[in-house]
Amino acid sequence: MFKVQSSKLEVQSSMFKVQSSKLDVQCSKLIEIEHLSAGYDGKQVLHDINLTVYQDDYLGIIGPNGGGKTTLMRLILGLMKPTEGRIRYYKDGQEVKEIRMGYLPQYNSLDKQFPISVYEVVLSGLSKSLFSRYTKTQHQQVLNCLERMQLMEFKDRHIAALSGGQLQRVLLARAIVSKPDVVILDEPNTYIDRRFQKQMYEMLEQINKECAIIIVSHDIAEVLNNVKHIACVNHHLHYHDTADMPREKLEEHFLNV
Repeated sequence: MFKVQSSKLEVQSSMFKVQSSKLDVQCSKLIEIEHLSAGYDGKQVLHDINLTVYQDDYLGIIGPNGGGKTTLMRLILGLMKPTEGRIRYYKDGQEVKEIRMGYLPQYNSLDKQFPISVYEVVLSGLSKSLFSRYTKTQHQQVLNCLERMQLMEFKDRHIAALSGGQLQRVLLARAIVSKPDVVILDEPNTYIDRRFQKQMYEMLEQINKECAIIIVSHDIAEVLNNVKHIACVNHHLHYHDTADMPREKLEEHFLNV
């Protein structure tokens, strides 16, 4: 009789753990997008988008040009407003007005002739009031980040003197220096060689231990090899909860929509 009761207790304990695990997953959401639609210049670009990004997520977003990937990123970053639906942000299971977000823009959107050093670029990833100076703590954050990204030897170098891979590493450092809740990368492997691309994904794997990552890329093979989940944006959004699927099937299922 005691053994039966003990067995029942073990089952109940196991059920409690499962329920607790489900609750943890529910509480760990970071961004929740519901029935979102958006456009510009009178043209609807995104239709009825639903997506949840979790605290430890590593989400790959793929899709054809003009399908709305960049528009979706701008909406998440708060750079434009939807025509319908809403975006909610969460911290420790509670809804909040905003979360810390780091952003790595497309390489070709930058002016390399702008007179700014590597150190100053990374420092600009931290916020301060208009008339105040950066604190000693913030300057130390920059130095720590440069060290982590193996950029100390370049800290005083002008960005025009950097290679494509070095510049992307600087921009990635800028995106993470504030210790964000999520880092958003828009085509980060544009204009960089395969050697640095491998290094970049190794860095992202380590960064993902501390925050969520959303990466937009045309390189489907690399996305499949590195991310946890896949979403294809082609005016609508199609979500897949695993990246463990053949590239050909992904292209057929997601891109021809």
